Amino acid sequence: MFGPQAFDIFLIVMAAIAVVVFVSLFFVDAGYGKFYQPKWGPSIDNHLGWFLMEVPVFLAMLVLWWLSPLRADGTRLVFLLLFELHYFHRSFIFPLQLRGHSRMPLSIILMGAVFNTLNALMQGGWIYYFSPADRYPAGWLVSAPFIAGTLLFFAGMFVNIQSDSIIRHLRKPGDTAHYLPRGGMFRYVTSANYLGEFLEWVGFAVLTWSWSGAVFALWTFANLAPRAARIYELYQREFPGQLDPARTKRMIPFIY
Repeated sequence: MFGPQAFDIFLIVMAAIAVVVFVSLFFVDAGYGKFYQPKWGPSIDNHLGWFLMEVPVFLAMLVLWWLSPLRADGTRLVFLLLFELHYFHRSFIFPLQLRGHSRMPLSIILMGAVFNTLNALMQGGWIYYFSPADRYPAGWLVSAPFIAGTLLFFAGMFVNIQSDSIIRHLRKPGDTAHYLPRGGMFRYVTSANYLGEFLEWVGFAVLTWSWSGAVFALWTFANLAPRAARIYELYQREFPGQLDPARTKRMIPFIY
């Protein structure tokens, strides 16, 4: 591990890159899911692709925890369990729940895996190596930031999982038609699954009250908000007159 000053620079650089990614993704569609394009290069089945993209952060956080002299710290262990709960679902459960077998470019998988590993260094680095040893006493678990952040984290996880389920069940077996997702938070946004994920990581930033968490929340918005805008445009073309722009937003209810 590098020193505290280098870690601060690392967070600043990651935040700056997030801004660049945010702007770029309004002009270039990440070629997976609805926007899959062969021009992104060789591809593999999306079930395997999601696993390979998400599992590095799950494993990297475990390594950082195990190697840390603070691995027995109870409060930090709670942070770890919350973080790993999300990525256990994302790595081992979500890929198995996917219906159909679309393609996922290896280039997208590699970029996602690299970012996820860097994120493990951000979150695990702060929690287990660069936060002061007395930063998170046992009393932190009853503090306002922890309680508020944890509630937001689980609310986001619920919205994310519920929204993914709604999307999966839009079609019956053998059906190839496209449908507008309805129900849950899709009443307010067309990318309710992205809203859920964003809420999770805002919650994590609050419950850890850390700049590393805030940078990840920024990255989550930078990565998902442009894609949510593209999905909104796609739905407007596919389902003319069925979206009320005054009521249904892209990703943030009543705002965006």
